[in-house]
Amino acid sequence: MADAPIALIVAGPTCSGKSALALALAERVGGTVINADSMQVYADLHVLTARPDAADEARVPHRLYGVLDAAQPGSVAWWRETALNDMQTAWAQGRMPILCGGTGMYMRALLDGLVEVPEPGDEAREAARALVAEQGSEAAHAILMRDDPQTAQGLRPSDGQRVARALEVLRGTGQGLAYWRSQPGLPPAPCRFVSVRLDPPRDMLREAIGERFSHMIDSGALDEVKRLVARGLSPALPAMRAHGVPELSAALAGTLTLDEAIRRAVIATGQYTRRQATWFNHHALGAEQDCMISLQRYDESTQFSKREFEKIATFIQSAIDESSHPS
Repeated sequence: MADAPIALIVAGPTCSGKSALALALAERVGGTVINADSMQVYADLHVLTARPDAADEARVPHRLYGVLDAAQPGSVAWWRETALNDMQTAWAQGRMPILCGGTGMYMRALLDGLVEVPEPGDEAREAARALVAEQGSEAAHAILMRDDPQTAQGLRPSDGQRVARALEVLRGTGQGLAYWRSQPGLPPAPCRFVSVRLDPPRDMLREAIGERFSHMIDSGALDEVKRLVARGLSPALPAMRAHGVPELSAALAGTLTLDEAIRRAVIATGQYTRRQATWFNHHALGAEQDCMISLQRYDESTQFSKREFEKIATFIQSAIDESSHPS
C-alpha cells in the first residue's frame, strides 16, 4: 500500500503525553488531530479527560473532541464512521490525519475493520443498564454466562459497561455479541498507517497521573462532576463511568472525603493504564514499521523528548516521501 494515503497513529496509556506529541507532529507535517479516546468525545468531560484546550485547537485542526452529550452512549461503530469521514476531509485538504488516543478498540476498528452489530433498541439498552445498576456487574455477568456463555467467557465480571453492552445486544437482537462477531463486517480503513507508541515506565506514569489529577481538581473537576450529577443520568452511561466521575460523585454526596476520592481516582486511573499497556503489548498497531518511544512519556520541555521528536518526525517524513514516490 505504498501509494495509499497515510494516516498516523499516536497511541499509549493515559498521561503518557500523546496529545502534546500529536499536536507537535501535526504542526510539523501539516496534520489534523482526530480523537481516538472514548471519553474525550464527551462535551461534559473537558477537565477530567484533559481535552486539548482552545489554544491547542487554534494551532491545528482538532476533530471528534467534545462532540457527544453525556446522555449519548458513544459506540465503536459511530466513532469509526465519524473518524473515517474526518480522515477523508483531512486528506482532501492536503493534511495528514493523526489518530490520537488510548482506546485500543477504536484503533482496531480502523486497522482491522469492524463487525456490524444490529441496533438493539432503547428498551433493551435501558433494561441492561438497569440490571447492572441494581444487581451489580458480577450478578449481571452471571446472567449473561447462563444465557450467552460464549460472549460472557470473554468479559471480566467487574466490567459493568461491557457486560451491559453484551446483555443489551443479546436481548435486543436475539443473538449474542460472539455470534455477531463471527459474521462478515466492515473493511479496514483504505490507507497506510504509521504508528508511534508511547510506553513510559510505571513509576513515571504513576507520578504523572497524580500530578495531573491534582491539576484537574485545581481547574474545576469537582464543579464539572457536580454539573454532571445534577443531570440525573444513568450511572451505567460511559460518561458517568469516566475516571474520577464515580469517586468525585461520592465526595459530593458526602460518602467519601475529597482526599479519599482523589486517592481512589488516581489508583483507578493507574490500574486502567496497566490494562492499556497490556492491550498494546498484545496488539500490533498495524503499521509496516513502528516508531516507538519506550523509555519516557512525551514532554516537549525535555531534551530527551526533543531528540525523540526529531527521530519520529524524520521517520514520518520518510513514510510520506515513500508514499509520494513509490518504487
